[in-house]
Amino acid sequence: MQQNEERERNDSKEIDEQRWQAVCSRDQAWDGIFVFAVRTTGVYCHPSCTSRRANRENVSFHDTPTQAQAAGYRACKRCKPDQVESSSHSKAIAQACQSIELAEAKLDLARLAASAGLSPGHFQRVFKAQVGLSPKQYAMALRKQRFRNELKSSKNVTQTIYEAGYDSPSRAYADNTTPGLMPSKHKKGAQGETIHYAHRETSLGSILIATTDRGICLVEFAEKEEVLGILEANFPSAELQEAEEDWQEWISEVVAQIDDPHRRQSSDTKLPLDIRGTVFQEKVWRALTKIPSGETVSYTQLAQSLGQPKAARAVASACASNRLAILVPCHRVIRGSGDLAGYKWGIERKQKLLEQETKNQ
Repeated sequence: MQQNEERERNDSKEIDEQRWQAVCSRDQAWDGIFVFAVRTTGVYCHPSCTSRRANRENVSFHDTPTQAQAAGYRACKRCKPDQVESSSHSKAIAQACQSIELAEAKLDLARLAASAGLSPGHFQRVFKAQVGLSPKQYAMALRKQRFRNELKSSKNVTQTIYEAGYDSPSRAYADNTTPGLMPSKHKKGAQGETIHYAHRETSLGSILIATTDRGICLVEFAEKEEVLGILEANFPSAELQEAEEDWQEWISEVVAQIDDPHRRQSSDTKLPLDIRGTVFQEKVWRALTKIPSGETVSYTQLAQSLGQPKAARAVASACASNRLAILVPCHRVIRGSGDLAGYKWGIERKQKLLEQETKNQ
C-alpha cells in the first residue's frame, strides 16, 4: 500500500514537472490538456498564454477549466481557456491511439497518460469520451480486427495468433468467441461455415431463423420467397442448409418466445446468440438484452447508459442493424418524446410487441 502511494506521488510530481515546462515554453500543443492557475492573481490560463509568467510556487495545475473554477479561479480574458476544452484534447488522444496501434507489446495506462500529460484517471475519462472505448477496449478491438484481417490471407492460424499480439492460442480463441466465430471460421470471410435455417409461422408473422453451431445468428420477419436472398446477403460465403432435427430445439424456442412474452425474460429459456457486428454495435446489442420486458428506454438514455451521451444517432443506427428480432429487443427503444420511432420489421409489429409485454407484467 505504501509503495503504491509513493509511486502515485512520484507520478504526480513528474506530470507537474512536464506541465511546468510546457508553461515555461508556452507550448500550444498542451492547450486543452490542462490549465494552470496563479494564486496571486486568481486567474487560470492556457499553457500558451502570453501573459507574464508567475513564480512556480504560486502556480497550480488543473485537468480542466471546470476544476480550476471549482477551486475559485476565473478564466483569463486574454487566452480564454474556458472556451476550449474537449476538442483540444483531440491531438493527445490521437497520439495515444497511434501509440496503441503501433505498439508491439501492451502499453499500460500510466505510460499512455504520462505521454499525454494527464493523470491516469483523467486520461481514461478523456480517452473514453472521445473514442467511445477505454484504452484497454480499444487495444483489444484493434487486436481482434488485426487478427481477423490476417486470417483471411494467412495459411497458418497459429502464426497469425502470435503476430496479432496474442500471447497464446487460448487467448485468441477466448477473445474471438464473443461475436460467435472461432478464429478458423473467420478465414476467407467464414468460407466453409454452415448456416442452418428454418422458416416458421408465428403470431406476429412469418419468421426466418438461422443458426450456427455457436447459437442463433439471425431472426428476421420474412416471407418464404425472401429466405434465400436474405441468407445470401448476410452470409455470402457460407454453406446454407435447411435445419434438421438437431437444430429444432433452438428453433422451436425462438418461435415460443415470439408467441409468448413470458418466455422472453425467463432465465430458463435464454438462447445462445451468435452476435456479429462492429465493436460499437455489439456493445449496443448487449445493452438491449438487459432492458426488462415491459419497459422502454429512449435512444438518448441508452447512449447515456453506454457512457456516450452524444451517440444517440449511432445507437439508433445500431438498433436498425440488429439481425436478431425479439431476442435482441431493439423494439424496447423509443424516442425521448414517447413516440415509437421506426422499427426494421414494421411499426405496427413494434407496437404489438410492447403491448404484449406491458400486459404481461
